[in-house]
Amino acid sequence: MDAGLKRELEEKVRSGERLTREDGIALYESDDLAWLGGLAHEVRTRKNGDVVHFNVNRHLNMTNVCTASCAYCSFQRKPGEKDAYTMRIEEAVRLAKAMENDNLTELHIVNGLHPNLPWRYYPRSLSELKKALPNVSLKAFTATEIHHFETISGMSASDILDELIEAGLESLTGGGAEIFDWEVRQHIVDHRTHWEDWSRIHRLAHEKGLKTPSTMLYGHIEEPRHRVDHVLRLRELQDETGGFQVFIPLRYQHDFVDMQDGKVRNKLQARTTMATGAEALKTFAVSRLLFDNVPHVKVFWVMHGVQTAQLALQHGADDMDGSVVEYKITHDADNYGTPNKLGRDDLLELIREAGFRPVERNTRYEIIREYPGPDASLRETPQAMRV
Repeated sequence: MDAGLKRELEEKVRSGERLTREDGIALYESDDLAWLGGLAHEVRTRKNGDVVHFNVNRHLNMTNVCTASCAYCSFQRKPGEKDAYTMRIEEAVRLAKAMENDNLTELHIVNGLHPNLPWRYYPRSLSELKKALPNVSLKAFTATEIHHFETISGMSASDILDELIEAGLESLTGGGAEIFDWEVRQHIVDHRTHWEDWSRIHRLAHEKGLKTPSTMLYGHIEEPRHRVDHVLRLRELQDETGGFQVFIPLRYQHDFVDMQDGKVRNKLQARTTMATGAEALKTFAVSRLLFDNVPHVKVFWVMHGVQTAQLALQHGADDMDGSVVEYKITHDADNYGTPNKLGRDDLLELIREAGFRPVERNTRYEIIREYPGPDASLRETPQAMRV
């Protein structure tokens, strides 16, 4: 990137002028990661100061049985497979109740698209979970799952959301987005929920007062222009509804763990390489610069590794998700020894090590507790981490 274009982009960002599609593609073409990260860090600091948000959450996947066979997915199982499972609601409640002593504030629920479970299973499960954990927010179901519920129930998404909200739903999850551009999507997704229905369902959720996350799965067969297109679609919907609280770039994973049974369900693995740490940081930076109307950008440490997650905080991210414990869909695919669990104290330490001040939040990004920042006595002049 020549110096003139750099200055032009800097001026746009610093004046608050919205970046274009062409600007986004140009940013991805830059090989100056320090400059790109610094520019994104200016924006995240303007929006969120020296704060890094986190929450204490757990993941619950009540079934891995799924009608779809998406090319990137190693989680799904077909009915009758040896390790296919579906929890009874009582079992899901028992597992969730066992997490209570960890002082969690959020339960994150995503499932496969089960061909035989009745619609009533889902609102009843939320209702029973809410009874068992009344002070825990239920963040549940992707737009793809809501679309599936329309099919199995014969109800509209609007009525489905009303019933789920009544049962205790506080937020949808951001999954099912992957990459919206059909040029890529047709090769990676094996269900019928595409941009039109994904956006329709999140729009409805926003109209009903829910705040939701948005995501992008990157680092597989897509190109930077597809990432830019993805973010701009979300930015346009955010202009309309204002309902997205956070954007979460999710790094595509090879399935070194899940292929232990000898089956390679990840059909992309043979022709892809996972995004490098530098590519991940570039994606966070460009996303922060383009998605100017979403308040937060989150790094999911499970998919990026702890060190890359810390560095992402210097490249536009201001949220390090969460304590997790067990994440069945992907985990440690990079073989970096990513831990199975980070508790509250672990997250506090990681955030402070990166040079930021930890703030614990709930699902709606309301502040639960603010913590002291880095200990100035440990180094002469505390500075945030840089590449």
